[in-house]
Amino acid sequence: MKEKTAKELRYGWTTGACATAATKAALTALFGAEFPDPVTITLPRGQTPAFALATEEKGTDFARASIIKDAGDDPDVTHLARVISTVRRGAKGSGIRFHAGVGVGMVTKEGLPISVGEAAINPVPRKMMTEVVTEIAGKFGEPDDIEIEIGIENGEELARHTMNGRLGIVGGLSVLGTTGIVVPYSCASWIASIHRGIDVARANNLTHLAASTGSTSEKAVAAIYDLPETALLDMGDFAGGVLKYLKKHPVPQLTIAGGFAKITKLAQGHMDLHSGRSSVDFNWLADQLGALGAEKKLVEMTIGANTAMQVLQIAGEAELPLADLVACKAKEVASDIASGAVTINVLIFDRSGHLVGRSDG
Repeated sequence: MKEKTAKELRYGWTTGACATAATKAALTALFGAEFPDPVTITLPRGQTPAFALATEEKGTDFARASIIKDAGDDPDVTHLARVISTVRRGAKGSGIRFHAGVGVGMVTKEGLPISVGEAAINPVPRKMMTEVVTEIAGKFGEPDDIEIEIGIENGEELARHTMNGRLGIVGGLSVLGTTGIVVPYSCASWIASIHRGIDVARANNLTHLAASTGSTSEKAVAAIYDLPETALLDMGDFAGGVLKYLKKHPVPQLTIAGGFAKITKLAQGHMDLHSGRSSVDFNWLADQLGALGAEKKLVEMTIGANTAMQVLQIAGEAELPLADLVACKAKEVASDIASGAVTINVLIFDRSGHLVGRSDG
């Protein structure tokens, strides 16, 4: 079966776009008309997608509509989740107010773009829904004092697969989106979560953060420095997402932790460490071994190696500190990207979580 190319991948819709469409449909029904199905909204960049309703319900003092989120070909945790909007008339002069329904979290820590105690509905979705309320209320000659409750079916369970917990968002998911569109494999939500993690850490006056490429390295680095969960950044493959943001929003100290292969790619200057977007240069590793005084045979074995871990094993058997050197090189690259705004050190762990290399000696 032929794989899809990047241009063939199908785009999707954010939870914020789905919540806005559901709100527009529910509000139209609250004011006495039929539920529009499909319902069309305008996104921040002017696109006008239409959404089919999954459910609709109207009571004496409320209207409710839901939409099944389609994230396109992106591996989004909320793909096919049901996004629900319930609208009610508010008290005179109360304006538009947002509430967290079942499956949407509440903000409990400073540093996020939403105040503590508020529903985790981000600013752009709030703006989109506010514009919908203004539009529909004006159309029907109704006041725009409206209570909007957004829920996401099974959201609390889905949130366990996100970084919400360490960001201080409890009880469910966040309603996200800046453009309304999910770009396949852009990982925009992951990078945004990294940025929010830095914001929360700064707001809580943390001075030492650890950015890890995976769970093994995260657990190991947290144990070494006795770091709280709020100080841990699930960097994954997005070294650039961490370092470029810290350049403008610095903290005193950052430790980068990861496996030998990914840290080698960082040392080579790659900011995206994913295996599909960057690769280990074995000639580069051979040069590093040569600089450490390796025999010609070991250098040749490195050039012909199949994996980075095989090279690390070769260096270990020769008692050459290759992982330390790679960690130092990675530190140089990372410090250059962060422009000296942060003091950086790099730790390298094997697959069992044992420390095998470090840049700080």
